[in-house]
Amino acid sequence: MEYKDYYKILGVSRDVSKEDLKKAYRKLARKYHPDVSKEANAEAKFKEVGEAYEALKDPEKRAQYDQFGSNYQNGQSFNPPPGWGQQGGAGAGNFSSFFDNMFGGGGMGGGQENFYAPGEDVNAKITISLEDAFTGTKKTIRRPAGSKQAGTLNVKVPAGITSGKKIRLSGQGKVGMGDQSGDLYLEISIAPHAHYRLEDKNIFLDLPIAPWEAALGAKVTVPTLAGKINLKIPAGAKSGQKMRLKGRGLPGKEQGDQFVILQIMTPPADSDLAKQLYQQMAEELNFNPRETLENL
Repeated sequence: MEYKDYYKILGVSRDVSKEDLKKAYRKLARKYHPDVSKEANAEAKFKEVGEAYEALKDPEKRAQYDQFGSNYQNGQSFNPPPGWGQQGGAGAGNFSSFFDNMFGGGGMGGGQENFYAPGEDVNAKITISLEDAFTGTKKTIRRPAGSKQAGTLNVKVPAGITSGKKIRLSGQGKVGMGDQSGDLYLEISIAPHAHYRLEDKNIFLDLPIAPWEAALGAKVTVPTLAGKINLKIPAGAKSGQKMRLKGRGLPGKEQGDQFVILQIMTPPADSDLAKQLYQQMAEELNFNPRETLENL
């Protein structure tokens, strides 16, 4: 099998200190880690670097490697004597046959995957108002515990975002052993509104109207998140009737609409005049709201 020059793989001299050896490994591990590296051979290089560090970080393994490997050069054939690998203890079965023959095959050792943790993603929630979802906003949040820096983060919330959507903040999660941080994912929650209801990107508003506005038709002022508009109520409108205001919902590539739900409100009979008017309507109007139910 081919001899592996672990010192050359890590780019260090044979008399490298333990601390400098660790620094060299961390630098290469960050460079070739498959989760972040754009190198074509990143995974193979990452395994090779991890194998080299596994061999040299342990004083006994390193002494064993130096004793037998001092006369070899990278690329030469390596043929260990019978029983050689038994003296080095368990190796890392996911490493090369050279490593296993040098130090003994077996189970997973304490190599690259235990030493190099790429960082942990963090999930959190942020609540905004419906007005903020419509216009977009900026929020200041506290950085999660375990991130590289303490303090706060300024987060830009885009206009038109809906509940359940997530904003990804790259590198703002928990930091790992290799100084690589995970990401922070902020899930958006839109707080309930006193008057509007939100369904996906559409906004719904119950609009109270008087009986005579419903019967005769009228022009009324309707609030929207973009400002007030005038709406024409058709004559003969019914309670529960839905009217669409195109493009008045949440903004975005697929613009939402606002739907106005007409709600006919009955004036209270709280004065003699009001009672007289209701009595006059009852006597003069030929109106039976239960006519369709009489034959049931």
